[in-house]
Amino acid sequence: MDLLLLTADPNPESVLPALALLPHTVRAAPTQVSALLEAGAADVAIVDARTDLAGARGLCRLLGSTGSTVPVVAVVTEGGLVAVSTDWGIDEILLPGTGPAEIDARLRLLVGRRGGLAGQEIPGKASLGELVIDEGTYTARLRGRPLDLTYKEFELLKFLVQHVGRVFTRAQLLQEVWGYDFFGGTRTVDVHVRRLRAKLGPEHEALIGTVRNVGYKAVRPAKGRPGTAQEGVLEAPEGPRGGPDGGEEPDTSAAGEEAETSGKAVPRSVPVT
Repeated sequence: MDLLLLTADPNPESVLPALALLPHTVRAAPTQVSALLEAGAADVAIVDARTDLAGARGLCRLLGSTGSTVPVVAVVTEGGLVAVSTDWGIDEILLPGTGPAEIDARLRLLVGRRGGLAGQEIPGKASLGELVIDEGTYTARLRGRPLDLTYKEFELLKFLVQHVGRVFTRAQLLQEVWGYDFFGGTRTVDVHVRRLRAKLGPEHEALIGTVRNVGYKAVRPAKGRPGTAQEGVLEAPEGPRGGPDGGEEPDTSAAGEEAETSGKAVPRSVPVT
């Protein structure tokens, strides 16, 4: 189990000493918002609320407002229990002296109620770092924020995420996502990839990698760096390079519209909600 311990204490082990006796991965991080963004996903977030109750309450509420499904546990002293209420938005509380067996049991039950560990796939959902694809609702969320995607953008992103690490040529992607009876050219794949990267943003655009002279693939983010590609065979997302060397072909506004609407593609005005 991957545990993210949020504390300002220079000695993080003192927050919940019994954690050292359990076989879980514990990553300590300061309580600043920037540190939370850099820490990446975790199975459980543990907030140190032993001394600064007001600050801990604000941090817990911030975690709950992001749309994240990660359960939040607050560690409070016996004297601080009276200050804890439902408006903290936490899922569990622990005392600093709680034993390892009780901590482990509470964490397992908590994660089980939330649908399993972060690395486990949920039926109908696929994830890649902080990107979550939900087939049931046809939504894609990045850090809990819904992305405004067209139908084909969603289908392309979903297909790549479901086959993370595998390289697909443009012709293969046309066949798998657009269908055998699509009569448009392979350049429409470049157009959609370029739009997806723009919507993912600079920090996460590397989730879709370009393999020179081959095509595209979904790339797992490096540990602790949500938008950084792990695999060295990939090139960073790039601008138009022309077709012969395997890069993206140049686009024009008129051609881009045709690529989006020709054949079986769905008009750009149809959002995914």
